[in-house]
Amino acid sequence: MRQVQWEAERDITTCVTATDSKGDPSRSSTPRLQRLPVPELRATVERWLKSVEPFLLEAADHGGEDFEMALRKRSEALSDSQESLSVLQDRLLDLERKSPYNWLDDNIWTNTAYLERREPIMIHSNWWLAFYDDINVPSHATNERSFPHDIGITPWQVRRAAWLVHRLVDFKRRLEKQEIYAETTRAGIWYQHAFSKVFNMCRIPRLRCDGLSAAPSSARCQIFVMIHDWFYAVEVANQEGDPVPVHDIEARLRSIVKDVQERLRKAEKAVPVGVLSAVDRDTWARNQQHLLSLSPRNQEIFTVIKDSLFALSLDAYTYELADSSEGQGRYHRPERHSGDAVERDAHLHNVRSGINARNRFFDKSLTLIVENNARAGAMGEHAPVDALVPSIACEYAIVEGIDSKFFPNPDPATDFSYSDDGVAGWNRLDWVVDGAVEQACVVAEDAAKVIIADSDDSVLWFTDYGGDWIKERLKLSPDAYIQMALQLAWYRTRHCFTAVYETALTRLFLHGRTETIRSLTTESRAFVLAMLDPSALDTDRYRALCRAVQRHVVLTREAATGKGIDRHLLGLEFVRQPSEPTPALFEDPLYELSREWKLSTSGLSAGHLFKGTGFGSPYRDGYGINYLAGPEIIKFGIESKHSCLQTSTSTFKSALVDALADMKNISVRGINSTAARL
Repeated sequence: MRQVQWEAERDITTCVTATDSKGDPSRSSTPRLQRLPVPELRATVERWLKSVEPFLLEAADHGGEDFEMALRKRSEALSDSQESLSVLQDRLLDLERKSPYNWLDDNIWTNTAYLERREPIMIHSNWWLAFYDDINVPSHATNERSFPHDIGITPWQVRRAAWLVHRLVDFKRRLEKQEIYAETTRAGIWYQHAFSKVFNMCRIPRLRCDGLSAAPSSARCQIFVMIHDWFYAVEVANQEGDPVPVHDIEARLRSIVKDVQERLRKAEKAVPVGVLSAVDRDTWARNQQHLLSLSPRNQEIFTVIKDSLFALSLDAYTYELADSSEGQGRYHRPERHSGDAVERDAHLHNVRSGINARNRFFDKSLTLIVENNARAGAMGEHAPVDALVPSIACEYAIVEGIDSKFFPNPDPATDFSYSDDGVAGWNRLDWVVDGAVEQACVVAEDAAKVIIADSDDSVLWFTDYGGDWIKERLKLSPDAYIQMALQLAWYRTRHCFTAVYETALTRLFLHGRTETIRSLTTESRAFVLAMLDPSALDTDRYRALCRAVQRHVVLTREAATGKGIDRHLLGLEFVRQPSEPTPALFEDPLYELSREWKLSTSGLSAGHLFKGTGFGSPYRDGYGINYLAGPEIIKFGIESKHSCLQTSTSTFKSALVDALADMKNISVRGINSTAARL
């Protein structure tokens, strides 16, 4: 997570007392997270008014109403509607008092931001990330051309999958035993709750508003595995939560592969039920209702899926990018060069959606995906928890490569037919289907292909400099600096400004999720315009950059410490009755315009172990951008839509490289010029 946010959190000195991860104040020996406050109404209104200044300035500069006059009119209108807002504020304060943990998370956020949305979650909502290759996988296993053609699954693919599964289960065990992220610190309390939403979690399709699965009534020690669209359950932990030895997990996965191999030789073909989870939520809800009505067996399978620790997809191919004329990814022999930009994009695309959304179940909170050349990554459903949390679990899984001493043979046997028929600990999850389900799968796959083909998704590795140079040479926040580069790239490609969303974690607070950093500010606008003004001096441009960065740091601190704007406004809207008059604030055209996040962004971590990350743009004519600010490299995952003529991921990447280069140049020249005058 961004350094500036951690610094903002350390500024909080409020006294803390005892609690456990559920907010129970009975354990007085541990710290307590504060409850998320409802911000003071007047402060939120003033911050909102400040946040829309760039739009008023733009309107004035393009022949609209005078800035000062427009600002004064809005200020007066907001004062006149103070009474109606105060009623909503009192109602929200009452909701806060009645909420068990967190007024936002308990009542509003998960439903409004995720579960009520009806579009497909594949690409539109799910997050994805690609792991670095395991250096302990031998080169012959990744570049060999003679893999078995009848099944496509490879021995080292299975071994790496077994290793990753074992590491994730070990991570969960260590969490439960308080060996990591112990509840003796505020961070530990927050992470313990957050990680409870990663494992044994699933989104449940329902009409109008989805649900989230409850914690299993008894310990679940299984994962569910997908191969060639068949589903299997595999025991990976004992009743105490300790992971099964990794060589046993490998043996069980190999036995499943052998089972699939035999089914394929019999010309059996799985109905790809998982692809149903790729379409719009109401359609998936109706299809699921029908599917579960066909047999009690289907209900049992769904219970295993939703209660399982996590999912594993073993893909019988290595994905490569298609020629532009094909429009889709395609199968090919497993050969790649992990440092190649095209290979990185192909890897991310497969983790994101696969070729056609098959061999996936998009509702699980966490899914490991391993291709047959042992490339691996993870995908997850966004509603229960934000991507930072599962990414930490994934980092634990990959920080140690495969250790051959834990396996009976340093090289796994190449022929799966020699797998031991007596291996226990797994079973088939075979759906009972009818013609309606089969047809629904065909329709869902066709719809998914359209979404996949429209996703213009790519990774940019910017290697000229990274976070260390920004911090040490410029003494600026890397996160805020990157935000300025994104806005400059946007303006150069679109010739206008847009509202910018950046995620801030509210992990200081019990069950905290996120707040919005409104990254477009009067100061960031001034910086962008200075960069485009040929008459501006580099010293002036650099000063404008510093002012914009400093303003962004203030906004980040406010968002992280419960003083943001957007969640408070969402709460006020939530408690307003439809029959009540609409406050002037909500009727202001700038209210909607200032939250049209055409530039939707989020920083993650330094990303030492990830090739890249991504999430979909929430707007057809916008970008979804996730970035990893490492010491010497900045990685960007950028997604837009091919169908929109106003956006282009490749064009934005080029503009972003130019923006970062130009910002470095004006900063160095600005610093040197200032030093020379001194």
